Amino acid sequence: MPAKRLSILLSETETTEIRGSGDPIITSIRYDSRAVTKGSLFVAITGFHVDGHDYISDAIARGAAAVVAERPETAGAVPPDVPLVVVPRSRPALSSIAAVFYDHPSRDLLVIGVTGTDGKSSTVAFIEQILTAAGFRTGLISTVTVKTGDTLEKNPNRQSTPEAVELQSYLADMRTAGKEVAVVEATSHGLSARTSRLADVDFDLAVFTNLSHEHLEFHGSFEQYRDDKANLFRALDRAPRGGEGIGGRAAGASGGKDRPGRFAVVNAGDEHGEYMAGATRHPTLRYGISDEPAGSGLLRAAPTAVLELSARAVSPGIDGTSFTLSDDAGNSRSLRLPMPGVFQVENVLAALLAAAGATGRSPLELADAVETLVPVEGRLVPVGRKTPFAVVVDYAHTPNSYEKLFPIIRASTPGRIIALFGSAGERDIEKRALQGAVAARHCELIVLCDEDPRGEEPEAILRAIEEGINAADPHRRKGEGYLVIEDRRTAIRAAVDRAEPGDTIVLLGKGHERSIIYADGPRPWNEAEVALEVLIEAGYEQPRQEATT
Repeated sequence: MPAKRLSILLSETETTEIRGSGDPIITSIRYDSRAVTKGSLFVAITGFHVDGHDYISDAIARGAAAVVAERPETAGAVPPDVPLVVVPRSRPALSSIAAVFYDHPSRDLLVIGVTGTDGKSSTVAFIEQILTAAGFRTGLISTVTVKTGDTLEKNPNRQSTPEAVELQSYLADMRTAGKEVAVVEATSHGLSARTSRLADVDFDLAVFTNLSHEHLEFHGSFEQYRDDKANLFRALDRAPRGGEGIGGRAAGASGGKDRPGRFAVVNAGDEHGEYMAGATRHPTLRYGISDEPAGSGLLRAAPTAVLELSARAVSPGIDGTSFTLSDDAGNSRSLRLPMPGVFQVENVLAALLAAAGATGRSPLELADAVETLVPVEGRLVPVGRKTPFAVVVDYAHTPNSYEKLFPIIRASTPGRIIALFGSAGERDIEKRALQGAVAARHCELIVLCDEDPRGEEPEAILRAIEEGINAADPHRRKGEGYLVIEDRRTAIRAAVDRAEPGDTIVLLGKGHERSIIYADGPRPWNEAEVALEVLIEAGYEQPRQEATT
């Protein structure tokens, strides 16, 4: 664990005043008073639910050597022998202090940031796998997993983008482990100036997947949501380093094309791709599907778009997707992605283009890795083997992701689609009716249930989704075309009891997550395990037998 003088940690932070005496050695940075130990610097953050300024006394009692705060009126809680650093805003201060504490690890790594509404975690995972297959030492930070050493570990946080301290610590661990590349899922929350979690990460490549309705409860408007996403591309314009990729050659998407070390990758099939491209002065590479299957839920790239990488002749299947990969030099090859979903082809294109540009190799040269890619946990995971109907777990939780997922399910379902989902409390309210409307267009039976209601009234959340169902399908009746059952386990059992041979039950929204958050806190939850338990209770599966000796 590093240790630095307070004065050094503040060298890149704007301060209003410093009260108290001394220049203590800081051994850790904490923003939760419960984690403070002797020698910690406590940064008081005005959070969305809790104000860290209320816990300054607790932090000092636990041994905090100094305090950073944005409200000078809290000075009464700080004794004169403990320095109080007053800053304009605590969150940007936390970011810059953490970067200095860990010696700016992102400056020693090639950092690839991936943003968008859907597909971020998959694209991060695919970039990391492609680069690893090409012989490069890589790490990643995503909603699902973190890799700083040799193995993937589950992300211990419910935050897709960790707070600045944890983020800089992960990057420092990658540097220590000898990594060359860090692939980081860059969420709109993390990119927002309100949190500044990613403010001091030195990005080299920015990747955009798509944009749709999400997180308006935080950003306030779709325009602000989009603008915050674009901060990833603006970050490319800060103090660029060098002009070589990690392979030691000029970075380029196609063989023979020299490109600067920093560049953007955007989805030409998304209407917001050019907005992202316009947020940076660095070159932008574009990818897209040129002739997607009907009903795939994807937007075809504009005919006038010049694509550095494209897919055509896409042939989806329940166990994989075949397509032809083409670059802008006219080279092409046939590939088979070992997972369903035309939308995954988009994620693969983004990953190949980013990996190729970073290494100076051509996308087709790296494409062998596509046929061995492993999907992210919680995405289209089948549950049970002995049922006359299918049960699938997927993390999809936005209207756009529903539009992409349901056609995949339809293609392999001879019977009905039974969709089970809810919507997160204290999050985007407007998307709830949209979720209901999309499900009503695609599914014969809908089961509404809890999905992280947090401090909101669960019934009110489900009522908003119900309104979207009724608006899209006025003839659908409650109790027949859709059910409302708050308790998620009971709802899963209701779906199983109503399933008929040939149907598919799609359990949406929880995916890899390990809890459901209520007003009194998180309660343990594992969607796939609960679904299997319900199938066993219903008599479809046999309990697992413990090994005996």
